[in-house]
This record gives sequence, structure tokens and C-alpha cells, in this order.
Amino acid sequence: MAFKHPQLTASPLAYEKWQDTCAIFAPFAHEPWAMLLDSAGAEHPNSRYDILLRQPEKTCTEISTIDGEPFAEINQWLNAATVTELPEEYADLPFQGGLAGLFGYDLGRTLEHIPEIATADIALPDIAVGLYFHALIIDHQRQRVVAIHPKNATITPEAFWAANNSAGAKYPNQGKFTLRTPWQSNMDAAEYTQRINAIHEFLRAGDCYQINLAQRFHAEFSGDPWGAYLALRETNQAPFSAWLNIPGGVVLSLSPERFLQTYPDGSVETRPIKGTRPRGKDAADDASSAEILKNSAKDRAENLMIVDLLRNDLSRVCTPGSVSVPELFKIESFHAVHHLVSTVQGKLAPAQTPLSLLAAAFPGGSITGAPKIRAMEIIESLEPHRRSVYCGSIGYFSVHGHSDTSITIRTLCCVDDHIYCWAGGGIVIDSKAEAEYQETLDKVAKILPVLSSLNVNTPEFGALDTAVAGANAKDTSAEKPNSVTINAVKQNTRQAS
Repeated sequence: MAFKHPQLTASPLAYEKWQDTCAIFAPFAHEPWAMLLDSAGAEHPNSRYDILLRQPEKTCTEISTIDGEPFAEINQWLNAATVTELPEEYADLPFQGGLAGLFGYDLGRTLEHIPEIATADIALPDIAVGLYFHALIIDHQRQRVVAIHPKNATITPEAFWAANNSAGAKYPNQGKFTLRTPWQSNMDAAEYTQRINAIHEFLRAGDCYQINLAQRFHAEFSGDPWGAYLALRETNQAPFSAWLNIPGGVVLSLSPERFLQTYPDGSVETRPIKGTRPRGKDAADDASSAEILKNSAKDRAENLMIVDLLRNDLSRVCTPGSVSVPELFKIESFHAVHHLVSTVQGKLAPAQTPLSLLAAAFPGGSITGAPKIRAMEIIESLEPHRRSVYCGSIGYFSVHGHSDTSITIRTLCCVDDHIYCWAGGGIVIDSKAEAEYQETLDKVAKILPVLSSLNVNTPEFGALDTAVAGANAKDTSAEKPNSVTINAVKQNTRQAS
């Protein structure tokens, strides 16, 4: 007998009582499959909704392709809906029950043949998706809270989301989050430069136009990762933040980048980021940094390459002639950095779904390079470790046709007693190794030192900690206040095996 959804409905809750997202979610944060899709209070157009999820009906941690469709099984879950039409005042809710979770970068191996060279040492699934019939939607723009739940539920929404209703919410290693070791990278500046030189050879040979190269940072920790998430959330205020408690560990995302959004009428939008500058130390310096990015021929060229790649990806599943680029090279300012952002839109062909769009465009071209498959092959040969959650996607697919996913940049994961974080950038023929390496450090300048600063009885910072923490210290040179000294990092970097 085919699986059928229960009929779902929506119930309003008092905004005054239920608006504190983190306070409501904290008791459930360590439940298996608890997820928070979090706008993090950011002052950004995409920071309207927080979506709290728990106790999924079904879960998926492996992909089995059916008739060539990698997401066929979870798409069947979505299509089995017998959802009650919500009252008109709730028709605009972005999530009305459905799928939510993680699509890791290495899921791309299911979609394309990629050689297995880099070390896989993070024990998290490549996909971790749940089917959720219970959701709490906090709309900060309209100041309303709505609970999605089965129509015949035996428990009220208030009781379901009450703190004392959480079973097994206590974290086994409760206490303040602290790092037990300094941050270390799997590449120092010299090794990063060697890999950029190799990329330039690939570019000159015509293999690619652009290749993304990332380094990975890691440290040992003790205590509760939820404390780390709260600190990072406050410091970064990223519109696509997320906390996912999945089999094997937790994922902490502070992403500024939307991947794919679809609407019930089949409209599609993607907003690739390519181009980064740190925020300035004062208003004039900040405006100057944004203006330099806006006029950077190199960053605009990188952005345009990815826009063309995404136009091609969307065209695979969109109605011919529907793909357009309404915004090109727009400056968007986030709490930590300025980004160069473009917008690509389209309309899904009648036979296509939001999940077939994900399969057509995954992983996002902004974090691979172009052409995508060859870039991924080169990434596999140059980066010492597989990317795991980094550069994958987090998001939801609602039963009514709306979906929204992020690119998991500025994303960390905690597995056992280790925490991992990545940063990378697109390399083109005129990229300068020192500037590219510097950009990776700028991107974690409000992540690594924030977690180091949480330590109570911390050992002295290693060189990497000192370098990144020093990025926000007194500006004694021409460096931007959020930049990082490259030479200091070398001393605290160990070669990955």
C-alpha cells in the first residue's frame, strides 16, 4: 500500500510568546533529526522566516536511483500528499509540510562519475533528509507564528513545541563549548599556492575556465555545539543559517548564499555569489571596499562564468526561452563581508519538479567552477580531503511546490569531538595566489576566532588563531580590519595525509 500523508492544517500561535526562535528550539536541538532553518535576525531581504522542525515521519540517509532519477524515492514521499488546503491567510507560508535536510557535496558522486582520490574522514551521510508533518514557522516580517501539524493530531501545537515535551533533548556532554586544540588547516600558504599554480596549468590547457579551491580547518572541542552555533549566529547574522542534528553529528551553517528557490507556479530563481571583500573598519572604508568589489574586472568575470553555468543548468529542466538574468553583479552587504551577487530565473517545464531541478544543478556551480564536472574532477585531485557537508545544500521542499535551498558555505560540522570548517574561492587565469589565500582567511575571520574566544581556560592561540583573531584587532597597516596575515598561518598548519 502506497504511503499517504495525513491531512495537514495550520494553527496560529501568539507572536509575543513564540517569537524567540533559539529559546523555543534549544530544548529540542539535540533530538535526532531536529532542524532549524534560521534567518538569524539578519537585516537582509531573505531574512524573514525561521522554520523549526522535529520528529519527522520518514528519513533518508542513502540515495537509490530509480529509473535514472536520484531523488525519485523522496519525491514519491512528497507527491503522496493529501494536504488540506490551508486557510487563505496562511497560503503564503513557505513551508507547509514536506522534506527538509542536507544534501552534501559528495552526493554529486551519485549524479556524476567523479574519481575517488581525496580522503573521506568525516562520518556524516551525503544526504540526510526528513519528511516533516510538524513545523513552526516564525514570520518576523508580519510578526506571526504558525504551526503546521496533522489535522487529526492528538497533541496541540502548543504542547508539541513546549520545552518540557522534548524527549532525550539533553546533550551527553553538556557545558560551555570550548576548543581543546588550536585551529589547524590541511594546507598552508605554500601548499595552497602550489595548487593554484596547478590550476593555472589546467586553465591554460583549456580544461576549465574557473576552478574553486578550498582549504579545511579543524580543531578538537568539548562541550555543547549549540553554544558554538549561538555565538556564530550572533556574529555572522547570515540569512541562510541552519542547525541540523543528523546521524553522525551536527551541522552548523552560516550561509549567505541561496542556491535554488522554486514557487508553486513553477518559477525558479538562483542567486550565485562570486566575489568577496571584507567589511571596512568605518563607513568610509566599508563603502570603499564595496566599490572596489563592484568594479573588480576579475570578480565580475568569475561571476559571469558561474551565471552562464547556472543558465545552462536551469535550461536542462526549464521551459525553453524562460531562463533570464534580471540582475548581474549586484553588491550585497552581509554582517561579515560584501559579496557580488547575480540572479538567474526560469520556469520549470511541466514534467519537471523542484527535486529534478536540484539534480540538474547540483552541486552549485558557484562552488565548483566551470565546466562543472571537469572542475569537480580537478578539485578531487587537489584538495586533500573530501568536502562532506561543505558546498552542498541545506533546505526544504514543501508539499505545495515551494522550495528553498542554500549553498553550504560558511558551514561547520561537529563529529565526535572534532569540529570542521572550510573556506575557498574561485580561481581564474589572472588569480594571484596570495590574494586568493587571503580571501579564504577573510571568509572565516568571523568564525574561527569567535569559537576560540569562547574558551575559558584556553591554551595560547596557535599561529592560525592569532592570525585570524588579529584580523579584528587594531589596524596597524594598510590591511583591512577583517583581513588575516598569511605568514602567521604557516606555523600552525599541518600537512594532511
